[in-house]
Amino acid sequence: MERNNLWAPWRIKYIQGLSQKSPCFLCDYIAAPQDDAQNFVLWRTADAVVVFNRFPYNNGHLLIAPTRHIGSMEQATESELLSMTRLIRDTQKLLSAAIHPHGFNVGMNFGRCAGAGLPDHMHIHVVPRWNGDTNFMHVCSDTDVISQSMTDLYALLLELSRQHQLPAVYA
Repeated sequence: MERNNLWAPWRIKYIQGLSQKSPCFLCDYIAAPQDDAQNFVLWRTADAVVVFNRFPYNNGHLLIAPTRHIGSMEQATESELLSMTRLIRDTQKLLSAAIHPHGFNVGMNFGRCAGAGLPDHMHIHVVPRWNGDTNFMHVCSDTDVISQSMTDLYALLLELSRQHQLPAVYA
């Protein structure tokens, strides 16, 4: 029987524990605005950032996080909560214009037992979904197929952000 391989070399960093400078990659990204393109930071506001998930469930999987290192919603200020909620709306608008998903999953995980890979810095997942996107690859081999490079999508989202004036700015 012939064996086929699905090559995903970018996953090795995940397997090896995300070779990162500190225990919190979000704080690393927040502290280094000069590296936004390299870190796939899409947007920054006074209270929050939007970054690409480097290990996405689907094309366009984004993370929204407060700029402060906090682990729970009860630690968030009203301003941070409002900013992140507005960014959910704005990322959905942008992703809809760019890649035309049929829907979205938006969610948060608190604690490792709940699936949080980074339990000490709260963040929101915005995951575009399409009808039928759970296919045989996912069901039979626990493999997600991402059909577009993060670099290409990052460039497209930056351009559409300028065109659509996103994220929206509020007084």
